[in-house]
Amino acid sequence: MSQIPNMLESTIQKIREMVDVNSVIGDPISTPDGVTIIPVSKVSVGFGGGGMDCTKKANAGNDPFGGGVGGGVKVTPICFLIVKDGSVRMMPVAAPANTTADRIVEMVPDTLDKLTAYLDSRTQKKEE
Repeated sequence: MSQIPNMLESTIQKIREMVDVNSVIGDPISTPDGVTIIPVSKVSVGFGGGGMDCTKKANAGNDPFGGGVGGGVKVTPICFLIVKDGSVRMMPVAAPANTTADRIVEMVPDTLDKLTAYLDSRTQKKEE
């Protein structure tokens, strides 16, 4: 009998244990002055697995099996909902600082435009 479904079921169960509704909408925090703060997060989940039954006629009783399953959860804070006197205000969490790779990707369109303009000017000079 294949053990792959059992492995995947076990992995999904572990992910369910790690991530619940409190991972997305956190427990409300009440302050003495009547303000309630509710954290809101984004949850990303990924998992995968694979395996193989290696049964041979000579070893059919041993039921050899090879496989593996892995998974991960990423929780990213998005904002806080602030409830005071019946009104709700959203306070976003600041985005992380840009990395060098992000800045390079942002520069690509401008660099391509400059390169295209340069090549166009060279082509026009050759035609004249």
